[in-house]
Amino acid sequence: MKSVPCPRCGAPAPFGPQNKWRPFCSERCKSIDLGDWASERFRVPKNEGPEDEKTTGDKDAGAEE
Repeated sequence: MKSVPCPRCGAPAPFGPQNKWRPFCSERCKSIDLGDWASERFRVPKNEGPEDEKTTGDKDAGAEE
């Protein structure tokens, strides 16, 4: 069976159907990770480029007219 490092603690975790917490090694590590997302300790970055700024500016300009 393939073993992967737990994303939370780094301990080896079996990666298969018998590990109901995969890819985590335990329910504790899975719960801690979920808590970090719920408290917004982890966030998905928002990519704002020149096109996003232009689109936002166009919407604001239309609202003022």
